[in-house]
Amino acid sequence: MSTLQAASSAHPPMQTHALRYFLEVARTGSLSRASERLHVAVSALSRQIAKLEEDLGTPLFERRPRGMVLSEAGALLADHARRMLLDAERVTSEIRGLSEVGRATIRVASAEGVARDFLPQVFARFRETYPGAHFLLDVVSPFVATERVRDGEADIAVCFSVAPEKGVQVVHTQPAPIYALMAKKHPLAKRRDIALADLLPFPMALSNAGVTIRQMFDLCCILEGLLFEPVFVSNYHAALHSFVRSGNAVTLTGLLTVRSRLAPEGLVAIPIRNPALHQRSLQVQTMAGRTLPAPVEAFLGLLIDAIRAPEILDKPFA
Repeated sequence: MSTLQAASSAHPPMQTHALRYFLEVARTGSLSRASERLHVAVSALSRQIAKLEEDLGTPLFERRPRGMVLSEAGALLADHARRMLLDAERVTSEIRGLSEVGRATIRVASAEGVARDFLPQVFARFRETYPGAHFLLDVVSPFVATERVRDGEADIAVCFSVAPEKGVQVVHTQPAPIYALMAKKHPLAKRRDIALADLLPFPMALSNAGVTIRQMFDLCCILEGLLFEPVFVSNYHAALHSFVRSGNAVTLTGLLTVRSRLAPEGLVAIPIRNPALHQRSLQVQTMAGRTLPAPVEAFLGLLIDAIRAPEILDKPFA
């Protein structure tokens, strides 16, 4: 029998507010910072943590000079507490009848590439069926998006090329190859596909280092002995796209990022043959072991359908 199981059979159920306090201390790594965020006295937080540790018969934190770090038992309790509190919220919503009328707040963490056009289109399509749905979209790095789902701060993460992590379930994944984006008047614009070396004569506009597209581009260049000196580097995709519209420069993109903008903005996306640029994938993630509220589950289904066949977003709603 695990420590948690033994404790739960020998002691009364842990109170919800005590678990919320515990999770905030775990997240901030400090009683004082948790106190500021929760507007609860440090002494009250300390008593609740001590009570949990007494009930469970084991330390939940390692007290270190630079803060409090979860022990092995604490990490186990944190996973349990996040799922329990989210399930409690789901049940409360269902009891109030909110799920049946489609009123729900759906929290999504995503990479910038799908946040500008694709996700807002999916949100709008979903609201045609669930007009009471509200959305919170947080645009962050893939690592942070995964972290938000694992910690219960987001219901769904949509991000590129993230290695599997404990506490997160990948509910959908599919290849997301990298394309060359250029103006329709560009000398290469009529090609069916190109090699990365074909871009050497032209100005390159690239994302900052650390973005998955840039990481894969740099790796591909190393593997093939290619040397590019970008004329424009930015962490803002829209600026890169505007730059290539204005001349003969080229940038790199995923198709979902620009699909709806190609014709209106006079751009084309050309497949690149280099195998290293085909290894990226788009993942949809949820918290492992969590039962999603009905509207979130319905949105997840539409999201996966739209990733598989984005053209469904172009069709009038039936």
